[in-house]
Amino acid sequence: MEDETIGCIVNLRGFTDDKGNEEETMTWKERISVDPNICHGKPCVKGTRVMVSVIVDNVAAGETYQEIMRGYHIDEEDIQAALHYAAELARDRVLLLPTG
Repeated sequence: MEDETIGCIVNLRGFTDDKGNEEETMTWKERISVDPNICHGKPCVKGTRVMVSVIVDNVAAGETYQEIMRGYHIDEEDIQAALHYAAELARDRVLLLPTG
């Protein structure tokens, strides 16, 4: 398993900044942080107490990005970063499921 210092590139094609310029790329590390003093060290959107797991749970439950952004006061890029962080974890970790 790789350590937590490895970041993945998040493709932000289709997203624009407030001047209408298309964004290039970012890493999830620019938007996700882990601090033992915030949310018991769970990964959160930087500068907030919004945990990655909460964002992923909301997306999985069918909430729209707009609903999540409005409810948690985060940006669409924060949601994308949380999903890419979760994807990185899924590539490195397997949960055993019962068969049959």
